[in-house]
Amino acid sequence: MAAATLSSTVFAISTSCSSSSLKARNFKNSASSSFCSQNRLPYNPISARPSISRVRATILQEDEEKVIVEESFEFKASSSSDEVKSSSGGPSESSSSSTFESWVIKCEQTINIFLTDTVIKILDTLYRDRDYARFFVLETIARVPYFAFMSVLHMYESFGWWRRADYLKVHFAESWNEMHHLLIMEELGGNAWWFDRFLAQHIAIFYYFMTAFMYTISPRMAYHFSECVEGHAFSTYDKFIKARGEDLKKLPAPEVAVKYYTSGDLYLFDEFQTSRPPNSRRPKIENLYDVFLNIRDDEAEHCKTMKACQTHGNLWSPHSRAEEEDDAPCVVPQTDCEGIVDCITKSVTTKPEN
Repeated sequence: MAAATLSSTVFAISTSCSSSSLKARNFKNSASSSFCSQNRLPYNPISARPSISRVRATILQEDEEKVIVEESFEFKASSSSDEVKSSSGGPSESSSSSTFESWVIKCEQTINIFLTDTVIKILDTLYRDRDYARFFVLETIARVPYFAFMSVLHMYESFGWWRRADYLKVHFAESWNEMHHLLIMEELGGNAWWFDRFLAQHIAIFYYFMTAFMYTISPRMAYHFSECVEGHAFSTYDKFIKARGEDLKKLPAPEVAVKYYTSGDLYLFDEFQTSRPPNSRRPKIENLYDVFLNIRDDEAEHCKTMKACQTHGNLWSPHSRAEEEDDAPCVVPQTDCEGIVDCITKSVTTKPEN
């Protein structure tokens, strides 16, 4: 009897270890490629406010072969097809609705991936051996979408259509984070050449109007495009750290990085990391290696936030979650829609009430 119990325990432990190593290996493979998702269905929506679970901090190994970024909130997910079926009352209508929505999402993501790959090829050509200049251009561009999102959201508020305080808070915190990335690159000399400043600023102007237009048409598409951009940023920093890690450890950290990551009010630093509770990540900055390590991890958090945003009503401020986890669930009305594409999709797939 004791031997059987012992063998069962050993088997359970070995199974758990194998599962954990498999997850770590899968994440390593996905981290080296683009974070840009190509799912045929949107991110699973939540039917209630999530509750806070225990946090396991990001594990940073010395050789930095992988990054473990775990979800810190337990989501109560519900199937999109089940929601459509329950609202429409028929499996055939659910199937047609799901097929049409999948087709729309596929078109949006195909366009986004093409645009992202085109920009990456241009940057690879211009900045093959100029890392800090490339990072300066990336960070100038990366903060633009959040300005565009907030502009459209303010317009919606003025018209009385939406009032999404959490969206505004999180997007401002994201732009604040990207601004400090930009300040770090400027302190490292990434903006020394006039051509780099000229190129980054003019791309940013075009990118702002493109994103604002895209966000008006389809916020889901705009968020997915930002996920692709942030995914490329993560991959770029990850490769740079692995190639230059030893040299970076010998260089001092910029003062602006030390102040941003380790001192002052870190409310906004917590606010953009929507997958983890506040105060769960406190970086230690001792050299330039630590700076780029945390910038890379910031980009991973941006990717997860942008992925969550692709489901209507799925974004919550981390501080709102912590303070109001016991409140009644927030349910997005079936008739509520965002963007022109979403409104057209609902008008086509939603059965009129008798």
